[in-house]
Amino acid sequence: MTSPVSADAAQPEGVRLQKVLAAAGVASRRVVEQYIVEGRIRVNGETVTELGRRIDPENDLVDIDGTAVQLDVSKRYVMLNKPTGVVSSMRDESGRPDLRRFTEDYEERLYNVGRLDAETSGLLILTNDGALAHVLAHPSFGVTKVYIAKVEGAVTAQTIAKLTKGIELEDGPIAADKARLLDTSRGSSLVELTLHSGRNRIVRRMLAAVGHPVTELVRRQFGPLHLGTLPAGRTRELSKIELGALLTLARRDSGVAEAPGEQQENE
Repeated sequence: MTSPVSADAAQPEGVRLQKVLAAAGVASRRVVEQYIVEGRIRVNGETVTELGRRIDPENDLVDIDGTAVQLDVSKRYVMLNKPTGVVSSMRDESGRPDLRRFTEDYEERLYNVGRLDAETSGLLILTNDGALAHVLAHPSFGVTKVYIAKVEGAVTAQTIAKLTKGIELEDGPIAADKARLLDTSRGSSLVELTLHSGRNRIVRRMLAAVGHPVTELVRRQFGPLHLGTLPAGRTRELSKIELGALLTLARRDSGVAEAPGEQQENE
């Protein structure tokens, strides 16, 4: 006599794709089913067309129309406009103002992705997604960042060209991906620099090397994220569109990160 199959053993593995995506807040199950039929959803890079498809939410990667979806609803992603005078640490040993004041209202334990030095303001990401933080902060990943620097003196077109062509610093050559002069008045200039380098205080060192020391510095953009009108010292959660763009960027080449402690970025 054959022994009866247990109820657990009879259940197929995984969870239905439409149920997982509905729980993640992507859309209703009915809408997700339409996406599946239209071939708009991929699991681990393969297009899904069967409505009965089951996945492992903890390990499978899902994207819709090429944009990554976060299935883990416990993950939190917050944008901070870090003010000057605040160090990029959750606990500063010297007692200086740190990032804890911006995370205490969140239930999750959040950490910063990369760093900005105390006198640099602007866009900083706070999250409890360690894998994403590791990839985005690792220097070899090369996430593009955009800075606006107020510098001493009148910057010329020749200086802008020099920044993009490349200059020699004590730790090797460096070139801005893009550079442009925004304004010059009263003995100072506003310069926009786009970089993917994670080298320490690189923006300040580059501009000092061409004879224009930085007096104020703000990071306006990190990868696909823009600071927008977020006031200094305020936070907001990323929109679904922003999060999708950020996750897509992180998944594109996540294999490059190797050393978890190597967050060199500190502008």
